Amino acid sequence: MTTSIALNIPTVDWPGETGEQLVADLRQRLSPRGDIVSEMGRQRTVELFGEPLTPQQVVEKICGDVDREGLPALLDYTARLDGKKLTAETLRVTPAELAAAHAQAQPAYLAVLRRVVANITDFQSSLLNRDVVLTKENSTGGRIELRQRYLPLKRAGICIPGGAAAYPSTLMMTAVPARVAGVREIAVVVPPTPFGGYNHDILAACHELGITEVYRVGGAQAVAALAYGVEGIERVDKIVGPGNLFVALAKRHVFGEVDIDSIAGPSEVVLLADDTANPEYVASDLISQAEHSPGSGVLITWDRALVPQVKNALESQLAQVDRGNLARASLEQYGALVTVPDADAGARLSDILAPEHLHISTAHPEDMLAKVQNAGAIFLGHDTPVAVGDYVAGPSHVLPTGGTARFANGLCANDFLKRSSVICYDHAALQSAADDIRLLAAKEGLTAHSASVDVRLAGRNASE
Repeated sequence: MTTSIALNIPTVDWPGETGEQLVADLRQRLSPRGDIVSEMGRQRTVELFGEPLTPQQVVEKICGDVDREGLPALLDYTARLDGKKLTAETLRVTPAELAAAHAQAQPAYLAVLRRVVANITDFQSSLLNRDVVLTKENSTGGRIELRQRYLPLKRAGICIPGGAAAYPSTLMMTAVPARVAGVREIAVVVPPTPFGGYNHDILAACHELGITEVYRVGGAQAVAALAYGVEGIERVDKIVGPGNLFVALAKRHVFGEVDIDSIAGPSEVVLLADDTANPEYVASDLISQAEHSPGSGVLITWDRALVPQVKNALESQLAQVDRGNLARASLEQYGALVTVPDADAGARLSDILAPEHLHISTAHPEDMLAKVQNAGAIFLGHDTPVAVGDYVAGPSHVLPTGGTARFANGLCANDFLKRSSVICYDHAALQSAADDIRLLAAKEGLTAHSASVDVRLAGRNASE
């Protein structure tokens, strides 16, 4: 619990000079630029590396060392950064450890896991891409077959945080979509902490999901191990899952060697609320994301009376939750209570922020939904808190942050599929298309393209 202290959360009108500046500053602070570090973090970096490197430089060094040196570098960084001396044998969680954790798990916990897995499976299965086949004849009777083929990735790596809390929900929200897509091999990396690789709830969840590859390693070194492969850990095709700044920067660094889901920043929620919104509900939603620490919570309302009511509710509720001090600091640094002229202005501001989570708490949420475009996940109505999406609904809670919902999407089963176009022309169809190919090849100066068509037509025609 925390004590009651006046909350210093920014309160502004938008548009307006102060409001515009606040929004710009907020968007900048939430972006994982990788060039800002606290004094404590700077001192820690000097102790470990002998110089005040930026987070980006730290990540480049760690990834480079793991790429060149393999397992010895991975174990060395785990010892230096996490204070855990592991060996090639103790790095991987054994099948016996996974089974033992599952056997010791509370029946109620396992029952919840199974219900949530069923929810995720139902939703992800419903949206899974299927092969498409188009067969047609052209004007000369030639036959053309065009296909879009989908195949699952062979191997996926999943990063599960484990610094300040255990996250079995993240395991389900990443592993189940991969399973629905048909991924055969899933490698989970989780820090060697009491909330990570030594957490019985996490290990029990892995066993429940049938995941047998679990490695006690976190941070940038875990991302590098998944991307490049080291002794005992085969490289993956795609890395998904959230993490701290160093994990996000490492995923950006290895992109191209492997695919990634996104470069995630702090958790975010924007609430669009009118005069029907309950200030107690609104406050609880803002706190629920801020308690991730860092986490951002922004209220956008055209009901001016709601702002002081929400602020009072925030101050009261922050004093009652376990992570109240952390949530308070997040709201003061990354939060805001914003008043706008009307619902249309609220929608415009929400789209500028392009939040990870958007909660529409209005009398007619479907009407408001039609006005907005940019959000990772959208929650409609007074009785749909973000927590239902975080834990039980079915869509993955791995979502774009830092304004990237402008163009990026939340994780789903389709992200674990590769698609290939398959094209088949018979001789008559090729002959019909030949002139078009010749003209375009000539425009581009690629005469060998034309020749690859001509040699087929000439050879066939000569033999007929």
